[in-house]
Amino acid sequence: MTIDLHSHSTHSDGREDVRTVFAEAKAAGVTVLALTDHDSTAGWVEAAEVAAELGIRFLPGIEVTTRAHVTGPDGQLRKFGVHMLAYLVDPNHAELVRVLADSVSSRETRLKEITELVAKKWQITWEQVEAQLTTGATMGRPALADALIAAGHFVNRGEVFDTVFFHGSPYYVPNRGVPDTIEAIKLIRRAGGVPIIAHPLGRGKGPKRFQPMPLAHFEEMIAAGLGGFEVYHRDVPKRARRWLLRLAKKHDLIVTGSSDYHGKEGKVNLLGENTTAPEMLERILEQGHKG
Repeated sequence: MTIDLHSHSTHSDGREDVRTVFAEAKAAGVTVLALTDHDSTAGWVEAAEVAAELGIRFLPGIEVTTRAHVTGPDGQLRKFGVHMLAYLVDPNHAELVRVLADSVSSRETRLKEITELVAKKWQITWEQVEAQLTTGATMGRPALADALIAAGHFVNRGEVFDTVFFHGSPYYVPNRGVPDTIEAIKLIRRAGGVPIIAHPLGRGKGPKRFQPMPLAHFEEMIAAGLGGFEVYHRDVPKRARRWLLRLAKKHDLIVTGSSDYHGKEGKVNLLGENTTAPEMLERILEQGHKG
C-alpha cells in the first residue's frame, strides 16, 4: 500500500485537474491519495468518483491556511503562517464553511497586494494573474508565479520562489484574514476532522542551527487537539524531523509522509516520494470517524 496524503489540483494552486492528479497517482503506484486543496473542498465529489473509477482509495482533506500568534522568550509577539491539513471534516459544517470563505476572500486581497509590489520590479498586471486561475480556484502566490513565467520573466515556479518569494522577501504580505492556528485546530476537531500540521518547521521557518526548538508552541497546539505532524516531506529538514519524531512519540501523535504534489509543471515534488504508514492512516480514519 502506497499512501500519499497531500496533493493539490486546479481547485487551488495545482497545475492539473482532479482527474489528471488521480491518473498520475495511479501511474505512480499510489493506492491511497488525499486531495488537500487550499481552503477548499470543491474537488472532493469529483475526486471520489475518479478514485473509484481508477481503483484508488480517496481521503478527503483540506490544507487550511492559519496564522500563529506566539510570544517568544524575549516577550515579543511573533506572527507567521501555518498550514494545517484537515482530514475527514464535515464539508457542510457551518462554522468551517464560513471560516474557509473568509480565508478565500483574504487570499484574493493578499494576492492583489503582492502583485502590486512585484509589479514595481517586473512588468505584470492583475489581469495576467487572473488568467492563470481556473474559475473558483483558491488564489495563492503560485498564480502570480505562473503569470511571471507566462510573461517571460522566469522559467519555472522554483525560480520564481527562489528569487521573489524567498523567506524574508520584500514582497511578502501576511495572510491577515485567516484563522488563528490554535482556533483552527479546535475548529477542525469540532467539524469532525483530524488536524495534522503540514511540513512543520520547513521552508526556512524553523529555528537556525543551535537555536532551541519551539517546544512551547508545539505543546500548545497539541493541547488544543493537534493530531500529528507531516514529518516526511521534502521541505522538513533532518534536524526538525528528528525532533518531531521524538515529540510525536512522547505524545502518541500521528506521523505522516506526503508528496505535496502540485502537478508535473507545478513543483518538483513527485507523487509517492514520501508516504504514510498504513497504521497511521488507520489512526486518522479512526479519529475522523469518531468525530
